[in-house]
Amino acid sequence: MPQNSQLTVIRPRKGWQLIDWRELVQYRDLFYFFVWRDIKVLYKQTVLGFGWAIIRPVLSMVVFSVVFGRLAKVPSDNVPYPVFSYAALVPWTYFSSATTTSTQSLINNAATLSKVYFPRLIIPMTSVLAKLVDFAIAFVIVGILMIWYGIRPTADIVYLPMLVVLMLLTAAGIGMWLSALAIQYRDIRFAIQFMTQLLMYAAPVVWPVSLIPDKYRLAYGVYPMAGIIEGFRCALLGTNPMPWDLIGIGTIAAAVVFVTGMFHFRRMERVFADVA
Repeated sequence: MPQNSQLTVIRPRKGWQLIDWRELVQYRDLFYFFVWRDIKVLYKQTVLGFGWAIIRPVLSMVVFSVVFGRLAKVPSDNVPYPVFSYAALVPWTYFSSATTTSTQSLINNAATLSKVYFPRLIIPMTSVLAKLVDFAIAFVIVGILMIWYGIRPTADIVYLPMLVVLMLLTAAGIGMWLSALAIQYRDIRFAIQFMTQLLMYAAPVVWPVSLIPDKYRLAYGVYPMAGIIEGFRCALLGTNPMPWDLIGIGTIAAAVVFVTGMFHFRRMERVFADVA
């Protein structure tokens, strides 16, 4: 063997494994390539291109404003219902899209899994990061609606980056859990569409958190998207004080899902190539 050559030995892992962060850093270029590929493929050969990132939440806002705002008379914390619902739809649309594509990511990349070695954790994380482009584009409409209705952001807007990180943590954790399960149990990829619909109505997207009785508030906060969505509304629209109780409980829940999702993913990745 030449003196300058480097030997890499790849062994199958067993049991629970820690995340090899050093290995992930070594494959950062591949990570970047996967993210860029997902962004380009998503809107390739489309007429509206990145406009699709806006159409989905805007059309949902229109439907919700008519059905829940005008017909059902759902309260909107003293702000116009269109901006009330859209401020929640932006983080929710990101979460649902990121978890759905992340769940299906291993199945969609099955051919790659069986051909070459790289940290498999890159695949579900790619979808989580790529969807941030849609999130950023859709977020622009929030500013336009706030200008239209004469709403000024509050000082709590400085907490938005923290809420975005919590949103990423939640989507990544669930994505790792479901992607590892979906490659073995293909029913998961069909069930995820139905699950996201149920989770949307469980989240305060079309209704305010103020409808939750105080005695159930902390229990409801275990659902991380509750604190995230309400936090977005409070930071942007000033509907209520920042819901630190919901955010605190949701952060703990999201961290647990993320950490256990990483360990479960690492534990199962040795069989991905066999079942893909």
